[in-house]
Amino acid sequence: MPTQPDRRPAWNDYFMEIAALVAKRSTCLRRAVGAIIVKDKRILATGYNGAPSGIAHCAEVGCLRETMQIASGERHELCRGIHAEQNAIIQAAYHGVPIQGASLYCTNLPCSICTKMLINAGIKKIYYRSGYADQLSKDLLEEAEIEVVRINGP
Repeated sequence: MPTQPDRRPAWNDYFMEIAALVAKRSTCLRRAVGAIIVKDKRILATGYNGAPSGIAHCAEVGCLRETMQIASGERHELCRGIHAEQNAIIQAAYHGVPIQGASLYCTNLPCSICTKMLINAGIKKIYYRSGYADQLSKDLLEEAEIEVVRINGP
């Protein structure tokens, strides 16, 4: 029987596609974001952006940021939702899973608030698909010497 060519995706593509799938659970009306934390080719935690557990989602009550006409990348605190990266860190902490030295795969480059949390959580490498209008985030990642890799794809 002839062998088929290897159709398995490369690890980075595999994890980024999983992050994109996680993003489909997002309840944000403006931007669906998914994140996974990976170490030694094992998924440790996942997160997507949306309201905290037990709180009405923006899809149900409307987007506060839209109502207030807040531009993307500004006034992150004025939002009902928690970012995907934050939810992944919280999930790991909730279940007692250490993430120091792990990598983050995220559909978007983290904002400055998430970046500060990722630095303190010990994340060592960030893979992302789309950019984000937050120069402070980029500056902090560079200063913390966290490797940042853009993965192109659908």
